[in-house]
Amino acid sequence: MRITVFGANGPTGRLLTGRALAFGHEVTAVTRQPESFPLHHDRLDVVGADVLDPAAVDAAVAQRDAVLSTLGVPAGKEPISTYSSGAANIVAAMQRHRVRRLAVVSSSGVDPHPYTDGGILFNHLLLPYVTRVLGKTLYEDMRQMETLIRATDLDWTIVRPSGLYHLPSVTDYTLVEGHADGRFTARADLAASLLAVLDDRRYVRRTVSVITTVENPTLFQWIRREALAKR
Repeated sequence: MRITVFGANGPTGRLLTGRALAFGHEVTAVTRQPESFPLHHDRLDVVGADVLDPAAVDAAVAQRDAVLSTLGVPAGKEPISTYSSGAANIVAAMQRHRVRRLAVVSSSGVDPHPYTDGGILFNHLLLPYVTRVLGKTLYEDMRQMETLIRATDLDWTIVRPSGLYHLPSVTDYTLVEGHADGRFTARADLAASLLAVLDDRRYVRRTVSVITTVENPTLFQWIRREALAKR
C-alpha cells in the first residue's frame, strides 16, 4: 500500500513510519523538518511540507492509497487551528485525488470520562484541569477536526489514545469503538493500531480508542516523564 504520513517526524509518526516500512508499505513521510528525519529506506520518500499549505498537501496525497495523520501540537492558551485546518487540507486533497482511506490521531481528552482506576485526584481534579483549562484550545480544535472528518464521505477512522508514553515494543493493546477505560497508551501501540485499522473494515467511519493495559506508568511517573519533559 502507498501511504502518506502527516506529522511523521513526531514520536508516534516515526514509529508509524518505521512499522509501515517493516510491513512492506511504500511511505511518504511529511514533515516541516525533513533534514532531521532519522529513517532511511528505499520505499521511503521524505517530503518537506507544512500541513497548512494546501498545495504541498495536495502533492503529498496524490497517487496514494491511504493517508495517516499523527499531527501533534503543544497545549497552550493561544488558539490552535493545526488539527482542523490541516484536516481540511488533507480531506480536500484526498477528495480531489480520489483517495478514500484516512486514519487520524485525536485524543480521549476530546470526550473525557472518569476512569475506574483514576481515583479522586485524577478524575475530579487533574482530568478537568487538563481538558477544560490547560488543553482547552487544543481539544476544541481536535473536536473541530473530528466534526469535519465525520462530515465527509471518506473511509475515515478517528483513533483516540489516552496519555501517551514510551514502551520499546508493541503490546497486546486494546482497541474498541467509543470510549476505552484506560488512562495510558504507549506510542508503539498507537502506531500499531493506526496501521492495523487501515485493512480492517470494522473500523471504517468509526471513532475508536486504543489503550495499553500492561506496563503502565503511575500518574506521577507519567507526569515526570511526559508532561514535564515537554516544558
